Amino acid sequence: MLSDERGILYIVSSPSGGGKTTLIREAIGWLGELGIDGHFSISHTTRPVRPAESDGIDYHFVDDETFESMVHRGDFLEWAEYANYRYGTSRKAVEEQLSAGHDVFLDIEVQGANQVKTLMPDVVKIFVYPPSYEVLETRLRERRQDPPEAIKRRLQWALREFQVAGEFDYAIINDRLEEAVNALFGICIAEHQKPTRMKRQLDAIRTAFQESLEKDFSP
Repeated sequence: MLSDERGILYIVSSPSGGGKTTLIREAIGWLGELGIDGHFSISHTTRPVRPAESDGIDYHFVDDETFESMVHRGDFLEWAEYANYRYGTSRKAVEEQLSAGHDVFLDIEVQGANQVKTLMPDVVKIFVYPPSYEVLETRLRERRQDPPEAIKRRLQWALREFQVAGEFDYAIINDRLEEAVNALFGICIAEHQKPTRMKRQLDAIRTAFQESLEKDFSP
């Protein structure tokens, strides 16, 4: 890792169809080449499984009763309702990964992002924009996962998300995939280089420097 032991928590939000999941997976691969361990947090959700999705890989799919029980037990770091379904992030799973020194990426909506920021103020919030209304609509229709009414709700919700996205730390426009992945990768590298995240390494350099200076120039 580039920074001290504890991992960095990232929130990557975008409208449904904005491409955040693909960006995260690609960036984790690039970070791995530098020896930075990235972990994609798998959320719990009450929505139905889509074609080609697998339980425990894409989401932990649960029914409403199970989800409600988890809410009451305080199992979630955050949870929110989006397009009539609920999504939640396991508090325990995230903390275990961060403590192990792994960067953790949360693929969550803006409601959940605000909850996490309250509990973990040092979280890095990134919002991914589609380049236009037409592109987002096309992406939603071409993936053939939602009926027209659901697509309409997702597009309406996207506008609400844009209205609060200015509160995020970074913005990425996902027009060309490679450029967007490069932007996310660059953000992660920059976060690892912040002095507050490198305190132990920098303190060691300063201490060694001072000791060498005193040794070389002592009377």
